[in-house]
Amino acid sequence: MLKVLVTGAAGFIGMHVSQILLARGDQVVGLDNLNDYYDPQLKRDRLARLEGKPGFSFVKMDVEDRAGMERLFAEQKFDRVVHLAAQAGVRYSIENPHAYIDSNIVGFTNVLEGCRHNKVAHLVYASSSSVYGGNTLMPFSEHHSVDHPVSLYAATKKANELMAHTYSHLFRLPTTGLRFFTVYGPWGRPDMALFLFTKAIIEGKPINVFNHGKMIRDFTYVDDIAEGVVRVLDREATPEPGYDSDKSDPARSNAPYRVFNIGNHDPIELMAFIDAIEKAVGKEAIKNFMPLQDGDVPATHADVEELAAWTGFRPAMPVPQGVQNFVDWYRGYFKV
Repeated sequence: MLKVLVTGAAGFIGMHVSQILLARGDQVVGLDNLNDYYDPQLKRDRLARLEGKPGFSFVKMDVEDRAGMERLFAEQKFDRVVHLAAQAGVRYSIENPHAYIDSNIVGFTNVLEGCRHNKVAHLVYASSSSVYGGNTLMPFSEHHSVDHPVSLYAATKKANELMAHTYSHLFRLPTTGLRFFTVYGPWGRPDMALFLFTKAIIEGKPINVFNHGKMIRDFTYVDDIAEGVVRVLDREATPEPGYDSDKSDPARSNAPYRVFNIGNHDPIELMAFIDAIEKAVGKEAIKNFMPLQDGDVPATHADVEELAAWTGFRPAMPVPQGVQNFVDWYRGYFKV
């Protein structure tokens, strides 16, 4: 039995990861600030699915609370940490940049320091496919450079990877970053396309289809994401055998540091995604075609060979089934 801190435990991915850990008998300390970036009631309802389960306890706290985080790590003595708490959203980072620095940079520093000073055996943290930014070579690989972010959100996630590598190098702290690709599924975030589209279609309202529908996304089901997180957590990052510093490779290091893509590795066009939602809802969408938004990219596609080699796992949920699962949850949750 492990004692695991899961930050962002009331979040979309955090709830699903916590459920897997609790189901196998681990002790989970869930941390979340339950902020109002979106409806906190959804966060409280996710949390209710964890509270009362054997081995779960909850701490309401901001990760940027330095003194609070220091106390938490010192008192609890975690074996491993899954850090999922962050200020999410690409567009919101244009409107409110300070929220991203506070949560994603300052907060991550507090997590790294807690792990460093309290002998945490492995830190697994959320990165994002957004780090690939202006890259056009597909599929996106961990071996590609990620030096051209197109949003502050992406820049903070790239910064997290650099910060983690520094701690892995200086303090031999095993860290693994996971680049999530467009996560969707039951209990998803209300600011994400699937939630927005499903709500609008059911209510007979138009949906905004950006880049005039010419978007490709590697939509990845939340259960696959959570399974990948736990499998990675169970295998501590190690230095690359025979690492050669003369041959620059972003995916390799002589520190106990790893970064992996987690994506469905089967991207589809946005219009096909909308078609799957229409079929699941049983109603055609009213489409409002729009140009590409600032900070967004036209396509994502994950190369998951590194993840498969490390864990033996590949996400595999077909998008039509995953969308149907979400729509079924949405109708049940909102009673529509």
